[in-house]
Amino acid sequence: MSSVKSLGLPQFSSKDYSSFFLAGALCCTISHGAMTPIDVVKTRIQIDPSYKGLGFVSGTRYAIAKEGASTLLTGFGPTAFGYLAQGGAKFAGYEFWKLTLVKFSGDQETAIKYRTAIYLGAASVAEFFADILLTPLEATRIRMVSERGYATGLVSGFTRLAREGGLSQLYAGFLPILCKQIPYAIGQFTVNEFCHELAYRNMSEETKRSLSDTYKFGISLGSGITAGFAAAILSHPADTLLSQINKGHGPTGSMTHRLAVLAREAGLKGLFAGLGPRMIMTAGLVSSQFLMYGGIKNALGAPAGVEIHKA
Repeated sequence: MSSVKSLGLPQFSSKDYSSFFLAGALCCTISHGAMTPIDVVKTRIQIDPSYKGLGFVSGTRYAIAKEGASTLLTGFGPTAFGYLAQGGAKFAGYEFWKLTLVKFSGDQETAIKYRTAIYLGAASVAEFFADILLTPLEATRIRMVSERGYATGLVSGFTRLAREGGLSQLYAGFLPILCKQIPYAIGQFTVNEFCHELAYRNMSEETKRSLSDTYKFGISLGSGITAGFAAAILSHPADTLLSQINKGHGPTGSMTHRLAVLAREAGLKGLFAGLGPRMIMTAGLVSSQFLMYGGIKNALGAPAGVEIHKA
C-alpha cells in the first residue's frame, strides 16, 4: 500500500460516495443479518437472569430448548434494515471525513504524522451521524429480543415502540449507543488501518505489486479479525448498558444518571458479561465487512480510499 505522499489525493465525486454508501450498506446488512443468532444469545446472556453463567454454546442450546430454533432469528428485520442505513452512512462517512481531515492537515507529511488522530476523528464523526439512523431500529431489535412476543416483525415492533413510547423511547438509547458504536468504529477502522500498515510497511513497491490474491486476502482477513476483537473489547461495556436501557432497567432520571447507576450495579464483571460470544460475532462481522466492502467497491468501479500509511 502506498502512502499519500506517493499516491496523491483523490477527488471523490457524488457517484463515488454513492458507491461507498451502497457497498457499506450491503456489507453491513448482510454481515449483521447473518450474525442475528449469535446476537440473540449474547443479548439474552446480558439481560436475562435465567441465562446467568451460560456461555455461547450452552446459551444457544438453552434458547433452542426453551423456545425453539426460530427464536435465534428474533429481531432479524430491525437488524438487517438498521445496519443497511447505518453501514452505508458509516463507510461512506469514514471515506469522506478521512479525506477531509487529510486536506485539513495542510500537507501530506503532516497527515502521515498525525494519521492516528485522522483515523480516530474520521471514525468518530462518521459513526455519530450513522447512529442517528441506527438508534430507533436498534431499540426495536433489543426490545423484540428481550421481550418474548413483543412483536412479529420489524414494522409491528417499530410501530408499537413508537406508539407506546414516542420519539423519546425510540432515541432513549442514543447516548449509550454512541458510547458503544464510537469505540466500536474506532477499533474497527483504526486497528484495521494499522494492521495493514504493519503487514505492508517493509515491502518494496515491486513486492506489493506482485503479491498473490491469496496473500492479499490473508492480510485483509487477519486485519479484519484483529480489528473485530479490538472493536468488541472497546465497546462491550456500553453494549451491555444499551441492552439494559432498552429493556427498561435502571432508575428514572437523566440518561447519564441511569448509565452511572447501571454500571455501578453491574460492576466490571457484569459489564463484560457475554464478551466471548460478542468477540466471536464481531470478529466475523468486521472481517467479512471489510472483505465484502472491498469486493463490492471493485464491482461498482469505485476508487480506493485515501491511504496515509507510513512508508
